[in-house]
Amino acid sequence: MSAHTPHQHGPGPAQPGPQPLPGVDAIIAVGSGKGGVGKTTLAVNLAVALAKMGHKVGLLDADVYGPNVPLMLGTNSQPRMVGDNRIEPIEAFGLKVISVGFLNPGDKPVIWRGPMLHQIIRQFLGLVEWGHLDYMVVDLPPGTGDVALSLVQTVPLTGAVVVSTPSDVSLQDARKAIEMFRQMKVDIAGVVENMSYFVCPHCSHEVDIFSRGGAELMAKRFEVPFLGSIALDPEVRKSGDGGKPVVLEGENSPHAKSIYDFARKVVERVNEIKANSPGNVIQIQ
Repeated sequence: MSAHTPHQHGPGPAQPGPQPLPGVDAIIAVGSGKGGVGKTTLAVNLAVALAKMGHKVGLLDADVYGPNVPLMLGTNSQPRMVGDNRIEPIEAFGLKVISVGFLNPGDKPVIWRGPMLHQIIRQFLGLVEWGHLDYMVVDLPPGTGDVALSLVQTVPLTGAVVVSTPSDVSLQDARKAIEMFRQMKVDIAGVVENMSYFVCPHCSHEVDIFSRGGAELMAKRFEVPFLGSIALDPEVRKSGDGGKPVVLEGENSPHAKSIYDFARKVVERVNEIKANSPGNVIQIQ
C-alpha cells in the first residue's frame, strides 16, 4: 500500500469522476454524525446478516483512524498480494473484508492527512480483488470529513445508512450526516436507531436509557425511511468484543432478530433506490 500527497508528485491531471466498481451490484455506506453510537457494530452485523441471507458481501472498513472491524470479526490476518500488485481480501464469516487494521495491527495510530486518506480509499476500492458482490458495506468514520468525500468521489454509492442513538446529542450530529449525504447527492437508504432501549434481564421491563424514538421522529422530519430500532443489548457487545457477530446466532435469536429485520429493510431500500434511480445502479462489467 502507498499513499502520496500532492506535494510529492505535483498537482497532476484532474481526477476522473466516480466510476462503477466492476462486479459490485450495490455499495452501502454506513455513517454517523458522531462516534460511540455503535456504527461499526451495525455495519459488521449488517454485512454478516446479508451473507447469512445468501448474498455475496464485501465489507470495507473505511474508519481509518479507528479500524475496529478486525476485532469484531475475530481475525488479525494480513492480506496477500496476488497477480499484478493486487490485494486479496481477508475472508471471515462468508465476507470479503479489507481494513487498515490488517495492515497496521496493534496500537500504532494512523496519523494521516486528507490526501493520504483519499489515496488509501481509492486503493481499497480499486486494487482489492473483490470479485462479484451483491453488496459492499462500507463502514465510514464518524463525522462529515475526508473519507466520506473520497468515497463519493471514487465510486457511485447506491445509498447511505445513518446510525444514531435516540439522545439529542447524537441526533444533532446525525442530522449533519444526513445533510452531508444529501449535499453529495447520495440517496439515503434510511436511519436506524441503535441503543434504542434496554430490556431488564430480570423483569423484562424496557428502560429508555438514551431516550427513545428520536431517530424515527428525525427520519419523518427529514422525509427519509426509518429502518428500525436496535436494543442496547449486552450480548451484542460481548459478541463484538469476542469476534463473533451476534447475527451468527441466526434470525430466531432474540439478540439478533432486530438486526435481521434491519438488514431486510436495507435490502428493500436498495432495491427501491436502484429501481427509481437507474443512474445509481452499479453495473457488472
